[in-house]
Amino acid sequence: MKIQSVRGMNDIAGTDSFLWRYIESKARKIFEAFGYQEIRTPIIESTALFARGVGEGTDIVEKEMYTFADRNGESLTLRPEGTASVV
Repeated sequence: MKIQSVRGMNDIAGTDSFLWRYIESKARKIFEAFGYQEIRTPIIESTALFARGVGEGTDIVEKEMYTFADRNGESLTLRPEGTASVV
């Protein structure tokens, strides 16, 4: 059985990786010149954060989130987008 990449999830390697690093480096310098700072948020967060941040009735919450319970029963979600984590 042949395993294929998930649609939209491609590896970046070789020359493409070098190009991506170059573009990211240039963008980072521009952002820093204007006073922006990088924000890195966790990949997994409490489900309540996303339900509150983007709205419980939205397509993101109802259709696009991978949610699971941890061993303590807390509902956790794989981050569907970055806005709620930052706001």
